[in-house]
Amino acid sequence: MKKRRGYFFVKRCFDFFAALLGIIVTSPIWLITVIGIFVSDPGPIFYRAIRIGKDNCEFSMWKFRSMRVPRKESEKSEASFKADTNRIFPFGGLIRRLKIDELPQLLNILGGSMSVVGPRPAAKDQVEVMRAGKYGIASTVKPGLTGPAALYDYIYGDSVEELEEYEKLVLPTRLELEAYYPTHMGIGYDIKMIWYTVVCILASIFKREPKKIFKELTSAVEPAREENVKQEETFSEKI
Repeated sequence: MKKRRGYFFVKRCFDFFAALLGIIVTSPIWLITVIGIFVSDPGPIFYRAIRIGKDNCEFSMWKFRSMRVPRKESEKSEASFKADTNRIFPFGGLIRRLKIDELPQLLNILGGSMSVVGPRPAAKDQVEVMRAGKYGIASTVKPGLTGPAALYDYIYGDSVEELEEYEKLVLPTRLELEAYYPTHMGIGYDIKMIWYTVVCILASIFKREPKKIFKELTSAVEPAREENVKQEETFSEKI
């Protein structure tokens, strides 16, 4: 128990100083992004989303806006696990691919509502799926900027465009990985996830596929997902 408390103390200290340093180091990127959004699609620079975090408590999560301002009430819903690609403006697509749109979450980490590594925060209208049954263990720790489920979604999930296919082929493994983190979290694992995140972003920039990371993530969990095993194997062969 003392060892666990020690880990959480170290994790919080690391989160605070990493977020502070991250904001300082990436401040030029923030400035460029603010200008890019304003020029590309005038409107709010930041997007505020209500998310479900530790102990199923609500908090405001911040992102750089990468989609045009919704014109219809139906466009405001977050029930879909896939973004409405028709609303993503070109510069928004770039910052999403490079994960720059997630940088404002460093403010969440600084404030203590998020951690650098953890399960991804759940949208209010998705919480019944993302935190149902055994997956509720994900709500026992702070949500993270990155983590095994986030990396899996970045590597593989983003390549599946249709919502129906995403829910069938990607979501089962993503849910398993969300539940995997709380039982495997530790200093060494957190450092590995941070390093894997850097590798995956660089791979995206240079049009490479991080196949070793993908295979490690998928082999870490064995969800009941008979239908998407072949799809993942096909994807593995391609990369």
